[in-house]
Amino acid sequence: MRAFLLPLIALSLSGADWPQFRGPHGSGWCASCGRLPAEFGPGKNVVWKTATPPGKSSPILAGDWIFLTAAEGDELITMCLSRATGQVQWRRSVRAARRDARHSLNHAAAPTPVTDGSSVYVFFADFGLVAYDAGGRQRWQLPLGPFNSQHGVVASPVVSDGRVVLVCDQDTDAYILGVDAGTGQIAWKTPRNVINGYSTPIIHRPGRGPAQVIAPGSYQLTAYSIVDGEALWFVRGLTCQPKSAPAIAGGVLYFSGWTSGADPGQQVDLPPFAEVIAAADANRDGKLSPQELPQPWQPTGTWRAVDLDRDGVLNEREWNFFRTRRASRNGLLAVKLGGSGDVTDTHVLWRFEKSLPDVPSPLVYQDVVFLVRSGGIATSLDARTGKVLKQGRLAGALEDYYASPVGADGKVYLASEHGKVVVLRAAGEWEILAINEFDSDIYATPAVAEGRMYIRTQNALYAIGALE
Repeated sequence: MRAFLLPLIALSLSGADWPQFRGPHGSGWCASCGRLPAEFGPGKNVVWKTATPPGKSSPILAGDWIFLTAAEGDELITMCLSRATGQVQWRRSVRAARRDARHSLNHAAAPTPVTDGSSVYVFFADFGLVAYDAGGRQRWQLPLGPFNSQHGVVASPVVSDGRVVLVCDQDTDAYILGVDAGTGQIAWKTPRNVINGYSTPIIHRPGRGPAQVIAPGSYQLTAYSIVDGEALWFVRGLTCQPKSAPAIAGGVLYFSGWTSGADPGQQVDLPPFAEVIAAADANRDGKLSPQELPQPWQPTGTWRAVDLDRDGVLNEREWNFFRTRRASRNGLLAVKLGGSGDVTDTHVLWRFEKSLPDVPSPLVYQDVVFLVRSGGIATSLDARTGKVLKQGRLAGALEDYYASPVGADGKVYLASEHGKVVVLRAAGEWEILAINEFDSDIYATPAVAEGRMYIRTQNALYAIGALE
């Protein structure tokens, strides 16, 4: 777009916006989005369609604009599009500083942007944080990394109270970072005793005191003060590699975590490090090699998954994390917000452990918790008790799911990997209203506002609305 038009682009947030991953509350629902169709796309109820470069981040909405990220080679792209027409207003990029290791399902442009109504903040694991104003002028950049994560750092930034907050969970030297939104200077940096995790945090505003940033991590969920990064309270009992994001509804936080090998009945009680060293450390170097470790104590996956510093042997820290992993249990937790210190025994209201999603976040909508897992299995739970209301297969869309469910207009929208968007009636006894097929894969979570749903496939962004 020509430079003399750029100052005309301005940002301001309202209730009609979707300013971050999973919307204005970070929980995936829209209270008054207007009427949305059950049947759509790519040739029905499409308001507009715009081709986009590859990326797995979700679109966000602010004022008249849509922001999303993409990547082509070493070019890490941020784009602004018109919400009314889909026309690209500007495109800016930074060059990747490196290419960190990542899972094949991860992507250089996987984290979702966030806006506070003043600037747009984007994170690329191969570069760091970047802030743009509404006209696409770079306000600041903060290089970060390299990162040591099994599948790549992928959490999206959140913003509140003048702080851009980013969780950088990795196998060594994990931390959560608070950055001054105006200057890009680090306001605080708090170490996290976790390993690789992939969950985006959520902002909670208690009745008294400053906002809190609640961040799931390996085996533990922790709330931090947004002012100084101080850890305020935590809940034990999470699984090893959290991928979904938390949701908040009615003073309760809901979080679902799943890792392979941690379903009920798969737990293994491994001995303490001192006992293993005494029994297996043949060369007496105080560490454990793959050759030294007896078969019953070997990891079920790759050695790299437990060798956190990648030096070929396990030290005490690595064994302790591996031991905790083998004893951990997958679960959906409902946690009463508040308290201080360890609130596991006092604030966990209920726990559900069957048929859990791997990546998609829980949706709490109209007093029902909706879950979707790979294979096309949907579950609804009573948000107050955790009682199963209905569980069934999404006939016609029995495939993998990576996008998180969205609730709007009395419906739940579930986007599958291979481009099928299932629409459910939002009720405990849900029913399938429609299955809509797109011609490209979907990994991004849709954004919803003012009678429009914005769906990103691997090659385009669609604006969906009731045209018929």
